[in-house]
Amino acid sequence: MIKERLPQMALARVSVKMATSTKERRYFGTDGIRGRVGVSPITPEFVLKLGWAVGKVLARNGSGKVLIGKDTRISGYMFESVLEAGLSAAGIDTHLLGPMPTPAIAYLTRTLRAQAGIVISASHNPYYDNGIKFFSAQGTKLPDDVELAIEGQLAQPMTTVDSAALGKAIRIVDAPGRYIEFCKSTVSSSMILNGLKIVVDCAHGAAYHIAPNVLRELGAEVFELGVEPNGLNINLECGATHPDKLRAEVLARNADLGIALDGDGDRVVMIDHRGHVLDGDDLLYIIVKHKAKFGLMKGGIVGTVMSNLGFEQSVTQLGLDFIRTPVGDRYIMAELVNRGWSLGGEPSGHIVCLELTTTGDGIITALQVLAAMHDENSSLAAMCCGLKKFPQILLNIKVNQIASPMDNPRIQQAVKDIESVLGTRGRVLLRRSGTEPLMRIMVEGEEEVQVKKLAGQLADVVTTEFAVEG
Repeated sequence: MIKERLPQMALARVSVKMATSTKERRYFGTDGIRGRVGVSPITPEFVLKLGWAVGKVLARNGSGKVLIGKDTRISGYMFESVLEAGLSAAGIDTHLLGPMPTPAIAYLTRTLRAQAGIVISASHNPYYDNGIKFFSAQGTKLPDDVELAIEGQLAQPMTTVDSAALGKAIRIVDAPGRYIEFCKSTVSSSMILNGLKIVVDCAHGAAYHIAPNVLRELGAEVFELGVEPNGLNINLECGATHPDKLRAEVLARNADLGIALDGDGDRVVMIDHRGHVLDGDDLLYIIVKHKAKFGLMKGGIVGTVMSNLGFEQSVTQLGLDFIRTPVGDRYIMAELVNRGWSLGGEPSGHIVCLELTTTGDGIITALQVLAAMHDENSSLAAMCCGLKKFPQILLNIKVNQIASPMDNPRIQQAVKDIESVLGTRGRVLLRRSGTEPLMRIMVEGEEEVQVKKLAGQLADVVTTEFAVEG
């Protein structure tokens, strides 16, 4: 069982309506600051000043320390150095964790009593992107007012404290071991995975030295994929966003299941022994159904606008409330805290188990699924019984404008036309990505052929109206 009680997370109480608050910001999006390395704002000069600005804001609450962790992309070395320099110039000490999953940095920020944690990662993006995101002392995303204060500080000239007051830097050498022990503590000590054959794909990312060891120490026979990072291969045709290699390996080894993480370890998809891919909706349903069966549910379930309609119906059939938020685990987290609930997630594989941790965590999610399998002596495939998802087509269209799609009359009409066809038995969603130059299209309904056709029609309109690049 979990060994510690999570602290009161008042800082996570951010309104779900904050989708509109990002308009006030120049740099911060829904998940920190992200972009192409060498292109503003993801440049050494900007990140140096960002570190300084963060340090100045934190210094207002007294001296303290900041943790810095990163994934395995090559630019992480550069940004780690300049962040450390900027924080030092503001008089803040830094503790360097090296390559660590994003949720591990949230956990260590809390347990090491740091003022904040900084993650250098672009999550599931290719190696040539990078980003900076932050955690509060409680291991939650930074509150809006702190992010806005940092943006305000960025507008000021950079200064340096007196030499005697400069921040120092040390490296935390036992960070991986600390997090491995935490992961194991989130399941019962009676859960032993002896005899279970698991293939794990770490996407050549931050969990490459964590996830396989967690599973082995719990007794599983583990086969590894994506555990040889070279700075350039993170997320490259592997991991949670590209599970084909994992699927092939599960079938070739006659394994019981496969686990695929993304580059920073905060999302997960799984493969059953038949080779079927289970996304975040499937995994969350397994966890929810298991907890409901044993009377362990705390409140309802939080999904996002991307959650499958079939998932929503299956959850409500269990007698549980279900609500949707905008895409992003910070919105899920905020709604869970506001309602006093404990479980939420999205199809991408970001799942928040609030009774165990303070952010989406791919390893802990996988362990919760394994715990449900263990308790019910069931296969992964059988655990999904009862969930019937609607066909859902997702398309990403590259765009070179920063306009809102719903401000365009032709797109507005196209969406209305599709909604008219689908009626109450389907949905259409069009939104800009918060992390990439993409327009995301989702059409969902009962008939797959119809859904594909309607999604293609909307994609054609978007392509024409937004003058996409090839």
